[in-house]
Amino acid sequence: MIKLRNIAYALLILFAIVYILIIGKSLLIPFVLAWILWFVVRQMRKKIDSFQIMKTYVPLWIKNVFSLLVLLFAGNFIVQIVISNISTLSYSYAEYKNNAQMLIYKIEDAFDVQVFNNLSMYFADFDFSQVFVKVLNISTDLFGSTFMILLYALFIFLEEASMKIKLHKLFSDAESYIKMHTVIQNIEQSVATYLGLKTLMSVITGVLSFIVLRIVGVDSPLFWAFLIFILNYIPTIGSLVATLFPAIFCFFQFGDFSHGFIVLGFVGLIQIVVGNILEPRMMGNAMNVSPLATIISLSFWGAIWGVTGMIVSVPIMVVIVIVFSQFEYTKPIAILLSGNGKV
Repeated sequence: MIKLRNIAYALLILFAIVYILIIGKSLLIPFVLAWILWFVVRQMRKKIDSFQIMKTYVPLWIKNVFSLLVLLFAGNFIVQIVISNISTLSYSYAEYKNNAQMLIYKIEDAFDVQVFNNLSMYFADFDFSQVFVKVLNISTDLFGSTFMILLYALFIFLEEASMKIKLHKLFSDAESYIKMHTVIQNIEQSVATYLGLKTLMSVITGVLSFIVLRIVGVDSPLFWAFLIFILNYIPTIGSLVATLFPAIFCFFQFGDFSHGFIVLGFVGLIQIVVGNILEPRMMGNAMNVSPLATIISLSFWGAIWGVTGMIVSVPIMVVIVIVFSQFEYTKPIAILLSGNGKV
C-alpha cells in the first residue's frame, strides 16, 4: 500500500513538473539559454585563465565581460548574415516557383501522371515564401529575447560568487560537500565535453557543406551551411533534416534533379563521415547515455519546447544520469539511462 502511494505521489509530481514546463516555457527557455550562456562564458574564462598572467592580474569581472562581448558580437554577426540571406532568398521566390512547376511538368511527362493537379488540391494555399518569413520571425523572436536572456545571465553571474559559500553552508560536513562538489564537477566536465566536441563537429560539417554548396552554385550557401551547423546539435534527426533541406531547395532553384541529387549525395556523405566515423572516435564514452534514452529525451523536450528543447535534450539527459547515479533510490534509473550500465 505504501509503495502504491509513493508511486502515485511520484506520478503526480512528474505530471506537475511537465505541466509547469509547458505553461512556463516562455520564461523557462530564456532561463535555460542564460544558463548555457553562463556556462560557455565560464569555459571561455577557463581558457583565458590557462595563461598565468591573465589569471593573476586580470579581474574576474573583466574576463566575464570580455567573453560575453565576444559571444554577443559573434551572435549579432551571425543573425545579420542569416537575415540578409533569408531576404535574398525571399526575393527570388517567383523564380523558384516557376522552376518547381517546370520540374513537376517533367515528372508528368516522364511518368504520365497528373502531379500538378493532385498537388494543387492539397497545397492550393501554400506560399513557399512564408517558409522564409517564419524562419525570419524565429530569428527575430530569438533576438528579441536577448534582453531577458542577458538579464537572467547577469543574476547567474552575481550568484556564482556566493555559490561556494552556500554549498559549504548547505553541506556542513566535509564528506557531503566533497560528494556534491564532485557531482557538480562531473556535470560540468561532461556537458563541456559534449558541447565542445559537438560544436567542433558541427563547424566541420558546416564548412565542408558550404564548400559543396558553393561549388554546386546554390543560392545563399552561407545560410544553408549555418542551418546545417545548427541542426547538427539535434541528435539523430538533425543531420537527416540538415541534408534534405538544401537538397530539396536545389530542386526549386535549378528546376532539375541533378543538382539536388549531387547536394544530397555529397552533403549526406559529409554527415555520414563526420557523424558516424569522426564524432564517435573523438567523443568515445564521454556521453554515456543510451541511444533509446536519447531518442525519448529528444521527443519529450521537442514536444514541449520545440527546436530549443531538441538542442538541449542531450545535455539535460547527461545531467539526469549523473545526478541520479549519486543516490541509492535513483541509481537504478541512471543505470537504465546509461549507455553501458556503468555510472
